[in-house]
Amino acid sequence: MSIWSRVANVFRLDRTSREIDEEFAAHMQEAIDEGRDPEEVRKAFGSLLRQREASLDIRLLGWLDSLRSDVVFGWRLLWNAKATSAVAILSLGLAIGSSMSAFRIIDALLLRPLPIREPERLYALFRKGIGPDGRPRTTASTEYPLYRQMRAAVENQADLIAISYAARRDLSYSSDEETEKAYVQYVSGSMFDKFGVRPALGRLLTGNDDLSPGAHPVAVLSYDYWARRFGCDPNANGRRFRIAAVEYEVIGVAGRAFTGTEPGTITDIFLPTMMNEGVTQPNSSWFRTFVRLKPGASANQIRDALSPIFQAYQEELAKGFKGWPKDRLQQLLSNQLVIEPAAAGVSGLQEEYRVALVALGALVTLILMIACANLANLMMAQASARAREMALRVAIGAGRWRLIQLVLAESALIALSGAVLGGALAWWSAPLVVSMINPPDHPVRLVLPADLRVLGFAAALAAFVTILFGLGPAVRASAVKPASALKGGTGPRSRRRMMHVLIAAQVAFCFLVLFDTGLFTATFDRLSNKPTGFAADGVINVITGARPPQSVLLWQQVARQLRSLPRVETVALASFPPLSGSMEGGFVAVNGGQPGGALVRFLSVSPSWFGAMKIPILGGRDFEESDASPGVAIVNQTFANVYFNGESPVGRSFETNRDHGMRCRIVGLVLDSRYDDMRGPMAPVVYRPFRSVDANGQFRTARGAAFVLRVSGSNPLALVPMLRREITRAGPGLLVSRIVPQTELVEQQTIRERLLAMLASFFAVVALLLAGIGLYGVLNYSLLQRRRELGIRIAIGAPARDIVRRATVDGFAMVLAGAVTGLALALLSVRYIESLVYEVKATDPAPLILPALILFTAALLASVPAAIGAVRIDPVEMLRAE
Repeated sequence: MSIWSRVANVFRLDRTSREIDEEFAAHMQEAIDEGRDPEEVRKAFGSLLRQREASLDIRLLGWLDSLRSDVVFGWRLLWNAKATSAVAILSLGLAIGSSMSAFRIIDALLLRPLPIREPERLYALFRKGIGPDGRPRTTASTEYPLYRQMRAAVENQADLIAISYAARRDLSYSSDEETEKAYVQYVSGSMFDKFGVRPALGRLLTGNDDLSPGAHPVAVLSYDYWARRFGCDPNANGRRFRIAAVEYEVIGVAGRAFTGTEPGTITDIFLPTMMNEGVTQPNSSWFRTFVRLKPGASANQIRDALSPIFQAYQEELAKGFKGWPKDRLQQLLSNQLVIEPAAAGVSGLQEEYRVALVALGALVTLILMIACANLANLMMAQASARAREMALRVAIGAGRWRLIQLVLAESALIALSGAVLGGALAWWSAPLVVSMINPPDHPVRLVLPADLRVLGFAAALAAFVTILFGLGPAVRASAVKPASALKGGTGPRSRRRMMHVLIAAQVAFCFLVLFDTGLFTATFDRLSNKPTGFAADGVINVITGARPPQSVLLWQQVARQLRSLPRVETVALASFPPLSGSMEGGFVAVNGGQPGGALVRFLSVSPSWFGAMKIPILGGRDFEESDASPGVAIVNQTFANVYFNGESPVGRSFETNRDHGMRCRIVGLVLDSRYDDMRGPMAPVVYRPFRSVDANGQFRTARGAAFVLRVSGSNPLALVPMLRREITRAGPGLLVSRIVPQTELVEQQTIRERLLAMLASFFAVVALLLAGIGLYGVLNYSLLQRRRELGIRIAIGAPARDIVRRATVDGFAMVLAGAVTGLALALLSVRYIESLVYEVKATDPAPLILPALILFTAALLASVPAAIGAVRIDPVEMLRAE
């Protein structure tokens, strides 16, 4: 009989038994028909039951049949205890669901290989060292001339591929007024061929499309964008669209799986690198360099070959950095070229959320540990109740492994049920978590498939938790001694000690979750309430572009017309809004000295901008309509403190490396305000007039600017349609790219902190609930085990408070031991999450005291039922029952 037939017979046992009985009956009838005495025939064949069992051993897989029987028996036990089973499955499902949800996000952002050929051979180049601001920095940005030198140097060992940062650009398929946004990447023409990506329509970029600057205005659409924008219409091939002043033609659509090299961003349009104006600028770093190793080459060989070229280029580049402090130049030259694996792609989202996701994974692991400890206690309590059953099984010949299998089968059913429930939770919750890190202007899109990777993780997790919470109780149950168990001696003290240890572990993990939650929520609270230096309420930023670049006179004319609109109180111009992610930096020198070491931020603003933002002018004056840059400037307090020792800078001058060393006279001093970051210290800022002139005294044109409007009323966004109309009408050639309230820009600074605070708070509630349920269960189990002892104490006159103390002291001892252990773990964990914490110290009283207070309050509530049950023991009824 084949193995598959034996497996099938296990699951059709009744039919197989019936066939065996019918076969034996036919043989017996055949013997009787031949004239043999029926009684002799029955004696000759022997016991029908014994023959059936012997035949079943041949027709079945014995171990599989015993496993099936144990699973059926375990299911009946769970069904008979519906309430207990439901609580166990629900708590485990919540823990497994949290773990699966975290895994889906971590896998999609950090672990999942790109859908390309041999992703393990893909690496990326980074420069590591000190940035212009004097802080450690690792960046993947590369200059195109340097890229060409490096590509030629290792062409026999590796293929170098240039891929720009995915940027959200304005484009139009029809008239200039009808613009839309799409994520655009400039890529080497050889990228698709080296990655093994095939076209879904038309053709892809090739090396011939990437030979000369501006020569081939062609584009490839991603499959996702083709489906969303054109509904998979084949006529999309050949369509034309315009970005800035360049018109591109669509030549093809990439395969469905490939969405770019930046996890968290799905690229819409791929353009040749030669269509980017940065290819001719030696000091413009605007793309990442990927390295695809050829057979036989190693990452270290490539690094060693490229490092001298990188250093030589840095030295040559540094010669053109006039006006830089010497120490900053030395730090620049000390930067090192490193090569790191990039099988999962490279993105800013990875860098920003890597530590946060690791912290999230640690939190869900703690929740899983708490749930497993809870279920281990439940299984131990059930094993205690089933001690006589186990003893009888041993007495009639059951082996130890069979008892372990019996208990593990029940644990596996709970784990599988929890995994199914957790899978449903993860299917819903993972996209929800991603939506929480979704700023409107930079939507995050992660591919979250429920494929074999996720299903495999779920299966492994179910097996892991089965062993984690089921193996210990199973081994203890299998070690039962029949004689002792049948007499009632089940060793409750040792079992209670193990349960107490598990409760202490739960409390320790819960303390750690509460501690980290306190740090994350305090960080979010402090960042959210941190003064920005300006009044964001009622401010709308209308970010516009110009095609082609327009004179500043046009921008000023449009600003004047916007002031006449209803609800508009003030209109000003700025090169970009504060906290928008943009930054201009440089170095300045005062009193004819050497440039200072502090990186100074620059922002071009028009008169009345400080009034629109409500930034107080502390000295001097605001800009006037006749002011132009370079020539005059307004500085903030930090600039005055750094360069003038806190004295008034009004009337003094400085030189900057950004304006060919031209001298600027300071005409005003303003209050410090946030420029590009909420976390770091206030930076020195130089405000320049929005109007600027070149060396010949001619007004410069501007490619873009932000109209800053302070409006009245409660809903500033209600003005958006009117603002779009008016700007388009008043400023031909101006395109509205984005309209964003300043409050939204401020809130975007705390998206990561808000996410961590919300998720950690949720996990803290779950951890507290699970730990409370576990403590309640152990105290009640302990009360049942000590019921006789407490009854006798009540009978001989023990006071109620003594009974309550004896019934609950073990619980509070467990909480205390767990809290002390959790405190030690919490202090050790701080070093791993310090980058996520802002202006909160682990030694502050609140993060340490608050978890302890919450835990002891929960322990007090969980112990109330045990205390009430203890004082209500009736000794007379107890003795009668015995």
